[in-house]
Amino acid sequence: MKIALVASGGGHLKEISFIESFYKKHDHFFVTFERPNSISLAKKEKVHFVIDPKRNPIKLIQNIIQSITIFLKEKPDVIISTGAGVAIPICYFGKLFDAKIIFIESFCRTEEPSLTGKLVYPISDLFIYQWEKLKEFYPNGIYGGLLI
Repeated sequence: MKIALVASGGGHLKEISFIESFYKKHDHFFVTFERPNSISLAKKEKVHFVIDPKRNPIKLIQNIIQSITIFLKEKPDVIISTGAGVAIPICYFGKLFDAKIIFIESFCRTEEPSLTGKLVYPISDLFIYQWEKLKEFYPNGIYGGLLI
């Protein structure tokens, strides 16, 4: 099984590291934005950097093209993401090619869902939220408790 670990730099990337004991057992790679913590991660892991669209339509198109290219090159069986925006293009593209999508809603989302969570929820094969309050937004999701 090959796993794509998709997370924006910073806290989202830190959150995905909490499941390291799982993904280390499998062939895996990361897709993220270039940030200090992701640059240091690239020294010990396989990391693909994509452009951060920052709500810019031209950069979003570049990000989508990069995501498609990475997906076709790596051909992951499973995409696991903790968000944020970096997840949307690759998750949707992965779904088109029958990759399993696992999304873990950020632990900082205690009361309301994230935009990424709302957009990826409909295509997720497994959607995990970390606060029980979010069940009302994700009725088919699973309460997993805190990763931390």
